Amino acid sequence: MVVTNHPLASAAGAEMMAAGGNAVDAAVASLFTLTVVEPMMVGILGGGFAHLRLPDGSHTVLEGQGRCPIAAGPTSFTPDPDAAPGSLDAIGRRNSVGRAAVATPGNLMAWCQLLERHGTMSLADVTEPAIRHAQRGFAATRYLADCVADCAADLALDPEISRVFMPHGAPLTAGTRVVNAAYAETLRLIVRQGPDALYQGELGGALADDMRRHQAYLSTDDLRQYRTNDMEVLRSMYRGFEIIGPPPPCSGPLHIGQMLNILEGFDVAELGFASTEGVHLLAEVLKIAFADRAAATADPDFVAVPVARLLSTDYAAERRALIDAKRAQVWSAGVAAGLTAGQGEGAHTTHLTVADRDGRIVSATQTINSLFGARYMVPGTGMIPNNYLYVFNPRPGLANSLAPGKRVTSSMAPLIVLKDGRPRFALGLPGGLRIFSSAMQAVVNLIDHGMSLQEAVEAPRVWTQGYSLELEPAIDAAVADALVARGHDISRVANVGGGMCAIGFDDDGDMEGAACWRADGTPIGVSGGMARPGVRFLPEAVRAPAR
Repeated sequence: MVVTNHPLASAAGAEMMAAGGNAVDAAVASLFTLTVVEPMMVGILGGGFAHLRLPDGSHTVLEGQGRCPIAAGPTSFTPDPDAAPGSLDAIGRRNSVGRAAVATPGNLMAWCQLLERHGTMSLADVTEPAIRHAQRGFAATRYLADCVADCAADLALDPEISRVFMPHGAPLTAGTRVVNAAYAETLRLIVRQGPDALYQGELGGALADDMRRHQAYLSTDDLRQYRTNDMEVLRSMYRGFEIIGPPPPCSGPLHIGQMLNILEGFDVAELGFASTEGVHLLAEVLKIAFADRAAATADPDFVAVPVARLLSTDYAAERRALIDAKRAQVWSAGVAAGLTAGQGEGAHTTHLTVADRDGRIVSATQTINSLFGARYMVPGTGMIPNNYLYVFNPRPGLANSLAPGKRVTSSMAPLIVLKDGRPRFALGLPGGLRIFSSAMQAVVNLIDHGMSLQEAVEAPRVWTQGYSLELEPAIDAAVADALVARGHDISRVANVGGGMCAIGFDDDGDMEGAACWRADGTPIGVSGGMARPGVRFLPEAVRAPAR
């Protein structure tokens, strides 16, 4: 089963499975294809986390997060004094648009390592669909067209990126054929040279030379020194289910575990889905988590993250006791790191969930941070860089301030959930700061509210980090009014977070895939004889020996 946020990417993964590949082959093929067909969300110059469950039941995380370049530091940007509360905007948008915003990328190295360690197919095999779509073109979806329109003013400033996405000087429309032949050549070079093409070779040279011409920070030294990390997973429990995901600097699973610990002391099912009482409780728990995240969660190589305290049942009980069931509150952190992190994070990311018949599961969230990343292309390469430095706080002296080599803190939540040691579902989504709250709500929908996988993925969501409480349109108006009466500042939004990609597993080993309306998500399953391990059941006439 392959579930991604674009049908062509899901098809690329299914193609690998049908050719005899495993879930890792499929996941890497889908990721490379997403860099072509969902280019506003993910690229080889981005970062992310890949959470992998192996056939022996072990879990590992391959971290390929972006890193602050050596030449950048806590005073590299000047905070915008006119920015909104909680914003990380810098004067001139230097930390969000253009070359100065680019962090050292990890995706290409991580994907190639994932394939080499756990896949069965060649880099040429898994990149073939991506090269095909980049060279021949593909039809733009309405989702891509809307994203281009949203960023048109910035994209128009760069001739390379506007040539692809703004033909004739205007944003492309749905159905337009998108061709990026330069990127097809870049992928062919990577097939020949592997990730060294970027981290040691001519692609990296082109990227660094372009940076130098624009007085930006990323250099060939940053690329040569880059390393991925193999990480132990973080585990927490909720009503007998084990929730597994990456640890910090990925903040999602940590704060999901924290919130579920608090919720376990309430009869969430009795409160009802999307009821006034249920949404109020979710909002208060979210505010608690965000207060603690702001104070204490960042790159653990630079900040002591109090993981044990945040996941302790005693701490959950302390925070739970302070919740007022009838009144919204302003929450401060209950853990101390002596520092304060930032609140900003790009909402534009992608996620895929893939599983094979042998028990491999890949739950991977990957990004170039904001929509179209730094909103330009490296000349002659078709590559769109990240704008990951926008995730750091431009103010010095804070947990999430810039520092050379510091990893980007992320709200990603590529989860795999077990019951009695067996996988029950795996899921994740894009959405910046709204990722881990949305993933938590899906877990609650499945466990407490008894929803089907498709219902849980598509159910209306809520979100707050302590300011306005965002509600999707399907939340009842009477509930919204009742929440206002309890002191919540309500904001109606088209969607909270992005397209969720999930796989459910039953007791017989069968799988169900689900994606939602918030993106171009598409589940594709491969079933029949090829999907079944073990003995082939041949007709007696064929099976019997000749006499």
